[in-house]
Amino acid sequence: MRQDSFEQHHEPQWQRLEEILDDLERAPRLRRLKAQEHAELPRLYTQLCNDFALARGRAYSPALVEQLHRLVLRGHCRLYQRREAWGWRLLHFVTTDFPRTLRQHLRYLWLALALFALPGVLVGVGCLHDQELIYSLLDDEEVSSVEYMYRPGNEKLGRKRGRSAETDLGMFGFYISNNIGVGFRTFAGGIFYGVGAAVFLLFNGLLIGAVAGHLTRLGYIETFWPFVSGHGAFELPAIVICGAAGLMLGHALLAPGRRRRVEALREQAQPALRLVMGAAVMLVVAASLEAFWSPSAVPSVVKYSVAAGLWSLMLAYLALAGRESGGSHQT
Repeated sequence: MRQDSFEQHHEPQWQRLEEILDDLERAPRLRRLKAQEHAELPRLYTQLCNDFALARGRAYSPALVEQLHRLVLRGHCRLYQRREAWGWRLLHFVTTDFPRTLRQHLRYLWLALALFALPGVLVGVGCLHDQELIYSLLDDEEVSSVEYMYRPGNEKLGRKRGRSAETDLGMFGFYISNNIGVGFRTFAGGIFYGVGAAVFLLFNGLLIGAVAGHLTRLGYIETFWPFVSGHGAFELPAIVICGAAGLMLGHALLAPGRRRRVEALREQAQPALRLVMGAAVMLVVAASLEAFWSPSAVPSVVKYSVAAGLWSLMLAYLALAGRESGGSHQT
């Protein structure tokens, strides 16, 4: 192919790539592209590299080869820097998108909180006064395991002689797996017209309330409450948020309006997934606290103080983060 034909055929793609790179360079901090441009940039850059190799291999004019070479360098620089954009996107998601999306769907959050907290409080009070009530939820072996875990004097609770760094890391992995599993099941249960999400919220609320009431009745206050108070600021709200996301899916299936159920589910799935992603971040933080902070030998008063601060920060974050001057729209 002659050089003029080569240029005429490929120049529109080079110009398009230059436009995208110019847009990126005009707003380097935002690094935001339209969805179409996200797909175009890698494809156009790959084609440019092929064109550059062809131009150099066919000994086209030095001016053309130099022009394509400069464009290749610009594209490479931007594609490499786009990796850093993931950090900015994650920061923007955590500080703005996630809490804002949550506030836009508060009715699902309040319903999930009621399904989780009210039964938990009721059964917790019941187990506090009735030593047999917990056996309606857990069998003898499970109750004995819970009692042993929080029994005063049990070294497994503290980072003492029996607790090593390797153990902490192992427990961190276990807590992540367990927490993410609970959150995902609660969310995924929403696909069954919301019933699954409601059931998981009820079950987890009843289980947590029963254990808390039973151990408090036994007098394991100084081993149980300091342990759970800190990481609970992240773990419990995250479970409720996953349940809210599941209820959103269920509502789309139960009441799609004039849309087809598939269309309603697709629309509702986008904000629901944002909630689950945010909750997953919270569950990872909860797992790290549960593995490294909760079992530490720090005095209980310090743990309670830290827990109060974490709960206050979490509530303020969910209520205020990403809020615009005009406030957030609630549905």
